[in-house]
Amino acid sequence: MNRNILAQYLDMKEEIRDIRERIKKLEKEIDKLEGVADTVKGTRLDGTYGVIKVEGYPTPLYYRKKNLLDRYKKQLEEKEVELLALTIEVEEFVTRIEKSDLRLMARLYFIDGYSWVTVAHKLNNKFPHRNKPYTEDGCRMRMNRFLEN
Repeated sequence: MNRNILAQYLDMKEEIRDIRERIKKLEKEIDKLEGVADTVKGTRLDGTYGVIKVEGYPTPLYYRKKNLLDRYKKQLEEKEVELLALTIEVEEFVTRIEKSDLRLMARLYFIDGYSWVTVAHKLNNKFPHRNKPYTEDGCRMRMNRFLEN
């Protein structure tokens, strides 16, 4: 396990988040297309003249977006499977770290996805009687030194 796998794990989490946002945006666009309606004046089927509500959607655009949505969903499933495999590797790596505070630091940053500021705050809450409080830069530098060795 090296730094590249940890970086790849964080990048893949971000990629999955991006795909989910794209899916959400595309679903909203498709919903807007499905709800297209207009009113016109003309002769109804029963022969009377008046206002007629016309509903429909632009078929080619609708099906292109539906197709794209299906591809995004399939891509998301594949990435989630890859992420699960990477998660197992990262968790095994983290459990092999000898120092408990370093292990907790790695778990909070890499697995839970917290920023270094949040990691420092959480560690200060967990270890309140420590002589020197954890800082953002201190946590980041300790992890960088650990990963270099």
